[in-house]
Amino acid sequence: MAEAEEFDPWNVPELKDDTVPWSVMLIDKDIITEIAKNEEGADELSLLRRYCKTGPFVLVNTTQEQVTFFSNGTYNWTTTENVTTSEWKHQCQYLFAQVNLWNDTIVGVILLVPALLILCICLACIVKLLHSILKGQLARVIKKAVNAEFPTKAGKCLTGYVVILIGAGMTFLVQSSSIFTSALTPLIAIGVVNLKRAYPLTLGANIGTTTTAILAALASSGDGLVRSLQLALCHFFFNVSGIILWYPIPQLRNVPIGLAKILDNTTAKYRWFAIVYLLLMFFLLPAAIFGLSVAGWQALVGVGAPVLFLSLVVIVVNIMQTKRPNWLPKKLRTWDFLPLALHSLQPYDRLLTGCCEKKHTQKDSSCEKIAVDNPGFVLERELETTKL
Repeated sequence: MAEAEEFDPWNVPELKDDTVPWSVMLIDKDIITEIAKNEEGADELSLLRRYCKTGPFVLVNTTQEQVTFFSNGTYNWTTTENVTTSEWKHQCQYLFAQVNLWNDTIVGVILLVPALLILCICLACIVKLLHSILKGQLARVIKKAVNAEFPTKAGKCLTGYVVILIGAGMTFLVQSSSIFTSALTPLIAIGVVNLKRAYPLTLGANIGTTTTAILAALASSGDGLVRSLQLALCHFFFNVSGIILWYPIPQLRNVPIGLAKILDNTTAKYRWFAIVYLLLMFFLLPAAIFGLSVAGWQALVGVGAPVLFLSLVVIVVNIMQTKRPNWLPKKLRTWDFLPLALHSLQPYDRLLTGCCEKKHTQKDSSCEKIAVDNPGFVLERELETTKL
């Protein structure tokens, strides 16, 4: 091993006054650039920035391999040795800079929990604030203006597409579909925007969010321009294809809205269902499909085909139970022949909440429809009878 270069550890440079202010985390943009360029070993580097242009000085020892080439005219050979150098660097000042043992995953998980908590608190505060502001005549005027349609029959057909363009334009201005939908959600909750109007706005947000990737691709130079622009356009046409598939035909347009109402009614009755739905649809189900795909197409088809067929049968039977019950055998007109845990969430609700099952009276005397400000949502509230 070669000797280290002469270095005086007591010769510490003067600390500059323009030190980096304290923050939660700093990201090394150079590492992100190396990962984007698919450079070798870049994905193994930490995204957390350790050293900055300003800040307190720390002594850093760096060991690198040095290859030396020799030649005597007849033979050529090389030698490899480790060379250690020491230098003073400015240590970044942020919360996780002092903990060198933590990797990016641990830091990300630690930051994810308070971020979600702050997001939920902010959304709850926005809803309460809008509830207090948008009342009376003001709420009715805004609701009428937002949910208005063009007067003619042809204009009514074009209203949704104009709303899609508005959603895309608003998302383009804020450069984030998350910000747009997060601002839209409280307006839906207080009834200013109905569900049928929110649907095309969300579709427009899915188009508007692709402009960020397109602008970033146009900023590329050289050979990377073509590839980055191709990827950005793939993102754009993928979202547009989804809109073409579901929105132009009114019958298909009602499918996502109907599913949203079902999820809304279920979540209103069982609050824990929202968390279970998110875990199932965004984590467990994709992980299961990915695992089966890794195992091979035989495993994916062998497991996926029966599950898909059974799901289609259940959907068809549910539709026929609602629309054409006389076409079904008497036993299939309801799911009561199955165990309760297979056609109701009540057993899971008792298990998770620990609450006793509430007594239900007849629907015509104990259940009333309560329409909230948003006509797209209808809640059923059971009225408990009290003994005088």
